[in-house]
Amino acid sequence: MFKNFLTASVAVVSLTIALPTGAFAATELQWWHAMTGANNEVVDNLAKEFNESQSDYKIVPVFKGTYPETLNAGIAAFRSKQPPAIIQVFDAGSGVMMAAEGAIMPAAEVLQKGGFTFDKSQYLAGIAAYYSKPDGTMLSFPYNSSSPILYFNKDAFQKAGLDAENPPKTWPEVFEAAKKIKSSGAAPCGFTSTWLTWIQTENFAAWNNVSYGSNENGLGGNDVKLAFNAPLFVEHFQAIADLAKDGTFRYGGRTSEAKQLFMSGECAILTESSGGLGDIVKSGINYGIGQLPYYEGHGPQNTIPGGASLWVFGGKSDEEYKGIAQFFDFLSQTKIQARLHQVSGYMPVTNAAYEETKKSGFYDKNPGRETPILQMMGKAPTENSKGVRLVNLPQVRDIMNEEFEAMLAGQQDAKTALDKAVERGNAAIAEAIGN
Repeated sequence: MFKNFLTASVAVVSLTIALPTGAFAATELQWWHAMTGANNEVVDNLAKEFNESQSDYKIVPVFKGTYPETLNAGIAAFRSKQPPAIIQVFDAGSGVMMAAEGAIMPAAEVLQKGGFTFDKSQYLAGIAAYYSKPDGTMLSFPYNSSSPILYFNKDAFQKAGLDAENPPKTWPEVFEAAKKIKSSGAAPCGFTSTWLTWIQTENFAAWNNVSYGSNENGLGGNDVKLAFNAPLFVEHFQAIADLAKDGTFRYGGRTSEAKQLFMSGECAILTESSGGLGDIVKSGINYGIGQLPYYEGHGPQNTIPGGASLWVFGGKSDEEYKGIAQFFDFLSQTKIQARLHQVSGYMPVTNAAYEETKKSGFYDKNPGRETPILQMMGKAPTENSKGVRLVNLPQVRDIMNEEFEAMLAGQQDAKTALDKAVERGNAAIAEAIGN
């Protein structure tokens, strides 16, 4: 199934990987990733720090483009039998990688091969479960897990006469604040959002405790019938479409492009990954953080992980696996995880790093920074809020984005857009699983 999906969805490209030679004392391990801006600096610094901590292995970070581009590059490299040691795969690609059983080496096994004791209880439960098989085996290392949150421009809120210390909590409150910001001239645009798929559908479903699809949104089985054309989704997206008519809502793009609209001061409210914090801090904007909005009577329930995890390809030498295991152990260190969390906005993946950050007083000094963790851990997940896992989720997201873009261009209403996305998505899922 995995190879069929690769053939259907990815054009083969020729990739050349520089292999270690006798001139290098250390075993080189390529780490393909999709990090840009401040987060790219974090990747480079982590690799440098690990490389300087020992002399047997050398982590070589290689930027491969956006999340979807990085996944496609990895698939193409696997097909050409030249995959990297480690690849960063975004949450939407988890189902694709999990279906590739012969292509990957589970992270738990990699750590064990390296002589490390794997203890799943060390990791935040919601994150570890998302990247594990039903039997509990962790398949990938959760490097940069995130949760969607609300960012708001405090200066624009003050200019519009809104409370800059009390961000809107529900979606109707967000929409009203956005209208006031636009009409008052406090900012050219009231509201924007990155990742309409991940934030406004997948996490929207979990946070409001409504079904995204059958079979526990795909976690219970591959044969999924999508359900994101239910009334609450229609109400939500029609409200966004209405705001787009006069520019109160502004569409930035399919992934994280809308973050620039917020950092430039153009849009005053942004729903975006907690992992976007590093760039927002660097922008110098006077920002605040609030929890992801919800609808009264439905949420809040719990959010589901975004960001990405690190996958290990099969077919490597024992020496390479030992090096990867050592690197994963390095990334798991409490001081590393605490620092990664504090400088990037991504969540700490270990309980020890979370506790260390709390004890340090970091959250008291930085209001809102604990919000992503509390959103994910506040309540036990339901069948609607455990996550979303489709064998071809990137493809389904592309279908959804096409229909959303037609809706925002005024070519169709929200119900039509969502009905078409569900119909097309169901057909794509059926084809991917061979039904």
